[in-house]
Amino acid sequence: MKKLKIGDDFQVHCYKHDGTIHTSYDKSTLLDIKKDYIVLGNNRTKVTEEDGRIWFTKEPAIVYYYKNNWYNVIAQFKENGIYYYCNIASPTVIEGKIIKYIDYDLDLRCFPDGEYKILDESEYEYHKKKMGYSEEIDIIVNKELKNLIELYKSRQGPFDQKEVKYYYDKYMKILSNN
Repeated sequence: MKKLKIGDDFQVHCYKHDGTIHTSYDKSTLLDIKKDYIVLGNNRTKVTEEDGRIWFTKEPAIVYYYKNNWYNVIAQFKENGIYYYCNIASPTVIEGKIIKYIDYDLDLRCFPDGEYKILDESEYEYHKKKMGYSEEIDIIVNKELKNLIELYKSRQGPFDQKEVKYYYDKYMKILSNN
């Protein structure tokens, strides 16, 4: 991660366990480089689904990709507050200007009122059987989901409103300078 530069743009490729590409995000801008994670920002970025459908994100987002944790966190800046969409996923790998990870189906959706919801549990069970997730992966995925919920409840890291707003302001400044 040493050759990365603040302000550089990256694509994001999300894969499934069997190696097929699930979604790709056209452009995210690097905002910070930490020992264990990177922070990027995007707004109205093009998303291409595995079936060829294309859509654009609706609002600015700050995204945390982790080197060792089995999740990534997207803070979405909507009119009525900050929402979080968290993917349970393999640790992030960076190859050139592409960020890569494997999506493990389970998602955590967090709302401005402090509530949260676990999503796609049936999809996880389906893919676990279909793609043969190992017992080790199953243990890791469930442990990391619990860790992520605890992190959200404690409002630390990407769930710290001051921190995520700092990155939002930094992203808006970079956009205005381009």
